[in-house]
Amino acid sequence: MSIILFIIILLILVIVHEFGHFIVAKKSGIRVDEFAFGFPPRLFSVKKGETNYSFNAIPFGGYVKIFGENPDQESLSGPDSNRSFVNKPRRIQAAVLFAGVFFNVLLAWLLFSIGFMSGLPTSLGAAPVGSSVKDPALVITSVNKDSPAELGGLKTGDKVVALFESQTPQTRIEHPNADQLRTFVASHGEQQIMFEVVRGKTNETLTLTPHAGVNGNTTPAVGVAIDMIGTLKLPVHKALWEGLKLTGNLTWGTIKAFGTLIGNAFTGNAHINDITGPVGIVGVVGDAARFGFIYLLSFTALISINLAVINLVPFPALDGGRLLFLLIEKIKGSRISPKVANLANAIGFGILIILMIVITYHDIAKLL
Repeated sequence: MSIILFIIILLILVIVHEFGHFIVAKKSGIRVDEFAFGFPPRLFSVKKGETNYSFNAIPFGGYVKIFGENPDQESLSGPDSNRSFVNKPRRIQAAVLFAGVFFNVLLAWLLFSIGFMSGLPTSLGAAPVGSSVKDPALVITSVNKDSPAELGGLKTGDKVVALFESQTPQTRIEHPNADQLRTFVASHGEQQIMFEVVRGKTNETLTLTPHAGVNGNTTPAVGVAIDMIGTLKLPVHKALWEGLKLTGNLTWGTIKAFGTLIGNAFTGNAHINDITGPVGIVGVVGDAARFGFIYLLSFTALISINLAVINLVPFPALDGGRLLFLLIEKIKGSRISPKVANLANAIGFGILIILMIVITYHDIAKLL
C-alpha cells in the first residue's frame, strides 16, 4: 500500500510541476508538442489541438515536450521557429522554467491550507496567537539512533499517554507534559521505566532504561525530542494565511538545509546518510498514512516544497541549471551554443540518474 501511495503522490507532484511549464508555455505562444502522464512505453495518446496528451506505462511522474527547449535546427530557424522556446525573449523563457517550481510551492500552500481548514497537527508553541489547539498530547518528534528510546521501541509520532515505574505502577503519570517527562526520566537513571504510547490507533507499553551520557546529557535521558502537539482548525481566511506562512517558512528552511548539504559536499563533510531516496520515502509515506489523511496531506506538501527547491539548484538538466544558462546569456549578450547547452544538460541528466541509483542502493542496503 505504501508503494501505491508513493506512486500516486509522485505522479501528482510531477504532473503539477510539469503543468506549470505547460500552461505558461501555452499562454506565451510557445508550441507544446506533448504532455505525458508517466514514462514510455506509451499506452495511448489523445491529440487536442497541436498537443499530444500521452498516457504511459511507467507511472513515476510525467514530462512536457516544449518545442525548442532543447534547440535544434528546426526550432532555431524552421517554419515554426517563431513559436520556439529558444527564440522567445529571455524573460518568457525564465517564466516558463520557473513555473514548475512555482506550481509546486502553490500546491504546498493549497495542501497546508486544506489541512488547517480540516484540522492540522500543530505544536502549541507554533499556534497563531488567539487560536485554540484541541486535544494537545506529548508527541515523540524524533528518536536518536542507538539510544535507549530506539532500543526500547519508541518511534517518531508516538503519543505518550502515561509514564510509570515497571515495579510500581501506582507511580503512573497520566498524559504527561514535556517537563514531567524530563523530570521522570532524569530521576530514574539505570532503572527500567514504562512508556505507554498511542501509535496510530493502537496502545503499546514499552520498557526503557534511561542512561546518562545520551546525546551528551549529564543527566539520565532516553534520547528523544518531544513536543506538545494538538489539532489546529481554522476558518478559511485564516487557514489560507497560516498555510502561506507555513509554506514560506518551510521553503526557506529547505533552501537553507540544501545550502548546508551542498556546502558540506564541497568541504568533504557530507554523508550519503543525509539524503533519502525513493525507497526511503516509501517508508515515510507509510508512516504518514498510518497517522491519518491530514498527516499524509502535510507530508505531500513538504515533498512538493523539496521538489521545488531541488529543481532550483543551478545544475544542468534541472530548471535551475537552465535558468543559470539564461543568466549567462544575459551577461555575455549572446546565446550559448545549442550543442554546448544540450551536451551539458545530457551530462547533467546522466549524473542525476547515477546519483539516484546510488541513493536508492543505499536506501535498500539500510533495510537489509
